[in-house]
Amino acid sequence: MSAHTLRLGVNIDHVATVRNARGEAYPDPVRAAILAVEAGADGITAHLREDRRHIRDADMRALKAKLSVPLNFEMAATDEMVGLAVELRPHAACLVPEKREERTTEGGLDIVGGRDHLAPRIRHLAEAGIRVSLFVEPEPAVMEAAHALGAPVVELHTGSYCEAVVAGDRTRIAHELARITRAVAHGAGLGLEIHAGHGLTLDSVGPVAAVPEIRELNIGHALIAEAIFVGLPQAVRDMRAAMDRAREDSAREGVVRA
Repeated sequence: MSAHTLRLGVNIDHVATVRNARGEAYPDPVRAAILAVEAGADGITAHLREDRRHIRDADMRALKAKLSVPLNFEMAATDEMVGLAVELRPHAACLVPEKREERTTEGGLDIVGGRDHLAPRIRHLAEAGIRVSLFVEPEPAVMEAAHALGAPVVELHTGSYCEAVVAGDRTRIAHELARITRAVAHGAGLGLEIHAGHGLTLDSVGPVAAVPEIRELNIGHALIAEAIFVGLPQAVRDMRAAMDRAREDSAREGVVRA
């Protein structure tokens, strides 16, 4: 993998959402994960929520047993979830904020105010050989806090940027992209590995994918939604191509400027 390659993690949560809507055994999120990998995904992400609204414990165990690529276990920083992660030993655990009433994750972790709660759980996961990622807001001060906690990876919340794209608000788009690029530069300078995700679509992924220090994008809802129309493998291939194109254009422009 070259220095300019950007990894794609596919979140398969909402395959399970469709399954659970009817209480059936299908569609199978594990089958979706395998199809995504065959189409070019570099890893699979699944969020086991406290209320099990989509992914279930059995799904996590099946994913761990059957995947040939890294599994990223999205989870709240609770003793229950830490215990499950230590049992399963996924490649990575991404700690996210979680509220029972929310439809999807809203914003990044409060890792400044939550340091005392997070620190022992990060340590426990790391001691089990699990790479810990923190889902956070794109702010330099947050990068400092993540580094102080000893987490090797941060995933920047791109939701505000994506909302601006949907609204067509160019001023806000520029502001949110500037936030992301500042946080990326600061975090990378501290030695953090930078990932990003939340709300990214084919229309919004390019400028984020173009940031050379970002190593991985985690994308779910947009891919599962597009799969209704074109199938999951094609949706993954289209996203992979858009990411690669943005990264290649960014590298080419960097060479020209140099």
